[in-house]
Amino acid sequence: MKTIKGLIMAFQFFTSIPIPYEVPMDRVHIEKAIKTFPILGLLQGIFYAFVLFAISAWTPLSPLAAAFFVWLSMILLTGGLHLDGWMDASDAYFSYRDRERRLEIMKDSRVGAFGVLSIVVLLSAKFLFIYEIAQRLYDASYVLIAFIPFLSKSVMGVLLIYVKAAKKEGLGTLFKNAASKYTLWIYPIYIIILFVVLLAIWPGALGGAFLLLLAGVVFIMISAKKAVKWFGGITGDVLGASVEGVEMVLWMTLWLWHYFVTV
Repeated sequence: MKTIKGLIMAFQFFTSIPIPYEVPMDRVHIEKAIKTFPILGLLQGIFYAFVLFAISAWTPLSPLAAAFFVWLSMILLTGGLHLDGWMDASDAYFSYRDRERRLEIMKDSRVGAFGVLSIVVLLSAKFLFIYEIAQRLYDASYVLIAFIPFLSKSVMGVLLIYVKAAKKEGLGTLFKNAASKYTLWIYPIYIIILFVVLLAIWPGALGGAFLLLLAGVVFIMISAKKAVKWFGGITGDVLGASVEGVEMVLWMTLWLWHYFVTV
């Protein structure tokens, strides 16, 4: 029951879906929410894959239209939460100030020029990748699309636990303080289960899934070091930016997979 409550908390914090149920904001339920990050991501990914399949298979709409609705659903489902973190972190990074000043910039509710430019680049790149994937769909494409948010939410959990906090307050610190280094023992089990399912049902997706997993691991290794170097550690905005960043990398990886492997 606590795990279900943790998943509800994850939905309440990281999606725009209104769930009128109050989950206690205590350490136990926050830790359960962290453990369900990958499940939340998988459910999001299944929804995106379904949107793409439904439009591609059941309507006369073009791949361009299908890509647009998938792209739009990603923004609407998350309420732009992580996009806000991406813009704030971009403004802070491109200020080229010291760590303390960057943290102050991220607190500012105003969006600067670099935040606007960075969000345009991010959303444009994602749309390009989704569109070109929609033009080259095959059966395993839908499975691999569902895999992307699963991995991005897993990356968020790993960075949250294993990278030090940049400040003593904030949402990121609240979640971090509720967890321990043993919180993420369930993540490898999720991955093993998914790969076993792929091997049994969609073996054609194994290569792409492994490549996405590899890209996610490389992203963790790089972003963990950069978060400490640039910001002194993680904050809620840095985690949000990381989710958006890794999703862009994963969409790009899947795009390249469709271009050079499935031709």
